[in-house]
Amino acid sequence: MKIISVLVLLLSVYAFPQSEKMKWGKSDYSYSIESTEYGRDYSINFENPVNAVAKSFINAYWFLISDLDGDNCPFHPSCSAFFVDAVEESNIVTGTLLFFDRFTRDASIVGRYNRYPKHKSGRLYDPAYLYYPGSAAYIPPSKVIDKE
Repeated sequence: MKIISVLVLLLSVYAFPQSEKMKWGKSDYSYSIESTEYGRDYSINFENPVNAVAKSFINAYWFLISDLDGDNCPFHPSCSAFFVDAVEESNIVTGTLLFFDRFTRDASIVGRYNRYPKHKSGRLYDPAYLYYPGSAAYIPPSKVIDKE
């Protein structure tokens, strides 16, 4: 038994020697996660005070929450894009309330995949225009949406 153990040990050493073509050494691993959000515009236009306030909220959200959390939003469009659309279509107060409603629905995990239609990207489809009077439409949860 000792002879077999010694032979296995010697054969394993000779079976995987270091050659000139392949040097053993430290591997260079990168644990950074590539961001999918490129080209964010953090500039603020102070000509319109309402848009300046809204853009300040968006920049704070991007900087303090979205960039740190990563690409984890289960909805399409993302929460920040939803906020921009809600403010542009209504006003700052209604847009902010819609955003906070959406943000709290983002945090609820139980049963949300059975309530929303799916986007072609695999995310849940929940645009801002569905919440405006006169434009609200029911989209069945089984439907897959192809548009952006």
